[in-house]
Amino acid sequence: MERSRIAVAGASGLIGGALVQSLAADGHEVIRLVRRAPRAEGEVRWDPERKYVDTAGLAGCDAVVNLAGANVGSRRWTEAYKAKLRSGRVLGTAALAEAMAAMEPEARPRVFVNGSAIGYYGETGERTVDESAPPGEGFLPSLVVEWEGAAAPAREAGVRTVFPRTGLVVARHGGAWGRLFPLFKAGVGGRMGDGRQYWSFVSLHDEVAAIRHLIDRDDLSGPFNVTAPHPLTNREITEAMGRVLHRPTLFAVPAPVLRAVLGEMAGDVLGSQRVLPKRLLESGFTFVFPEIEGAIRAAAE
Repeated sequence: MERSRIAVAGASGLIGGALVQSLAADGHEVIRLVRRAPRAEGEVRWDPERKYVDTAGLAGCDAVVNLAGANVGSRRWTEAYKAKLRSGRVLGTAALAEAMAAMEPEARPRVFVNGSAIGYYGETGERTVDESAPPGEGFLPSLVVEWEGAAAPAREAGVRTVFPRTGLVVARHGGAWGRLFPLFKAGVGGRMGDGRQYWSFVSLHDEVAAIRHLIDRDDLSGPFNVTAPHPLTNREITEAMGRVLHRPTLFAVPAPVLRAVLGEMAGDVLGSQRVLPKRLLESGFTFVFPEIEGAIRAAAE
């Protein structure tokens, strides 16, 4: 990728922070979208709830990457929190898409990479799914459909629009794995429920590399599953965590306990999603950590 000017919303999050660091290390100019008055060079104001974006700050950007939104797994899904999850993603996406559509054609970014999630597919059991599969049923699938749909103004204005549907990111800090690592290191990690549910994971390194691949390739648009090629069951992942961290994995959290503690969100933990990155592989992307043990070791270093 030639030196580019790239705007990132959600730059302080797990994936956004790693992406910004990777881009800056390679000499790209990163513009951070912030929800307050800019305090430093390279910051641009936006207010997703009010659908406001300082479009002057986006002028000259080659790409806009939207990774903003409240953490899906950070707390119990109350009706208020589900509304926050929905508004943060849908309104934020709409704000950026409408802002780009309103810009003069010559000033518009050439690509809009709008973060998405494999929650689109809902429960898949042992069945493998790729990008050709329809959305599932429930809160997360409906959220993702609305989330991706909010990007329509940018796409209709001629901005190449891509949706990286991300799986469970293997990282030491942040996301689901950020809470698993301390438990396993303490020797109290174990399978969740019966452990037969599939978890579609991706290393943080490969997540960032995939987003950069989608930015760089002018021939790619639409949804791309960003998950390692070999999804595994929760039991298999639990065993791999134990091997890599040299800890026992004797504990298990029964499904009823998870439902009591997590409420509706337990369905996401106990649900099975066997998702394949078909389009990403077809585009020539190569995973550095295609297997779970390598992904865990990379995160643990």
